[in-house]
Amino acid sequence: MIEPTRDPEAFIRAETRLSAPPHVPEIRLHLADEAVDLWHRTEEELGEMGLPPPYWAFAWAGGQAIARYVLDHPETVRGRTVLDFASGSGIVAIAAAMAGAARVLATDIDRFSLVAIGLNAVANKVTVETTGRDILSSGPAGFDVVLAGDVFYEKPMADRVEPFLKQAQAEGALVLFGDPGRSYLPKAGIEAIAEYRVPVTRAIEDNEVKHTRVWRFL
Repeated sequence: MIEPTRDPEAFIRAETRLSAPPHVPEIRLHLADEAVDLWHRTEEELGEMGLPPPYWAFAWAGGQAIARYVLDHPETVRGRTVLDFASGSGIVAIAAAMAGAARVLATDIDRFSLVAIGLNAVANKVTVETTGRDILSSGPAGFDVVLAGDVFYEKPMADRVEPFLKQAQAEGALVLFGDPGRSYLPKAGIEAIAEYRVPVTRAIEDNEVKHTRVWRFL
């Protein structure tokens, strides 16, 4: 068992390596090679059991798809204020900053994620703000673009995220979300604007390539 330093930055640097996600090679992230071992080490580090998976340590298919779309279509975010919801590693936020967004705020409730986003932003020489507040409760006001990668994987999450994203669109934001066919993706009222075959690690997915779409609400 590792000694619990309770220092997220030291933990992230020790347990991950800086590498490029296969679908977005322009970006470098602190990523883990193996999910379960890191999950257990995170629990040891914090002295807690039953923690959620370390989402921040992997480049999920939905996030890679949104990041790819933003880099290929920089006009989507250029000069705009961007919210990256449930940012994880920060891959989408970093892509938005690289594409010329005026301001990027990455939000996640995992404090390890917030530190990882900061480290990853520095590694890519971009500026990304972070917040750990529950933005689902406070609302999406003030953003021109709201991006979300891979957020429909659990029903309780989906039940809160869908109305939040719809509210953002109703208030005038461009809302885009990436999804590789998760169980709780809305079944109606959405349309795909891009499709990708995204390489992922078998440590976190059932296939090495996920057919992933970028969606928007009708």
